[in-house]
Amino acid sequence: MQGDSPLMTTEPATPEPPPHPLPALTTYELSRYRRELDHALDVLPVRVPARVLLQQRLAEVVAEQDSRATITSKPR
Repeated sequence: MQGDSPLMTTEPATPEPPPHPLPALTTYELSRYRRELDHALDVLPVRVPARVLLQQRLAEVVAEQDSRATITSKPR
């Protein structure tokens, strides 16, 4: 049956938080999580309450990425 597929949903999926705190993630994991959050925000309608949570998570990810960039750009 066509309509019974478990993959079809009416609402876009929001990314699950990573299994570890952001500082413990590898650069790749952090980038992938940011990409997932960006995509979720792109497809989520504007007036959905979940957007606020996703925007907060994205801000935390961007802050972590910025702190890593600052650390690597400082001369030794």
